[in-house]
Amino acid sequence: MDTKYLEIIKAPLVTEKSRDRQTLNQYSFKVSPKATKIEIKEAVEKLFNVSVVEVRTLNMTVKKKRVGRYTGLSNRCKKAIVTLKAGQTIDLN
Repeated sequence: MDTKYLEIIKAPLVTEKSRDRQTLNQYSFKVSPKATKIEIKEAVEKLFNVSVVEVRTLNMTVKKKRVGRYTGLSNRCKKAIVTLKAGQTIDLN
């Protein structure tokens, strides 16, 4: 397995909202902030052996965090919502 693809796809996002999207053949992933839609499509196809129809991306906003008297910012991240060809699934468990 090529490590280039593992650097693009950081982790799957498993939330209630993302589980509802799985009925529509849509899966959510946390991806590298520098990754493009074409790179994300290629990485998902190679890692999971599926056909990708559409990729939508969104940059998550950085939020202020506070622990006691110390303040800081949450990490910058990017999410990708990937739509698969009808009849194909990814097992995220």
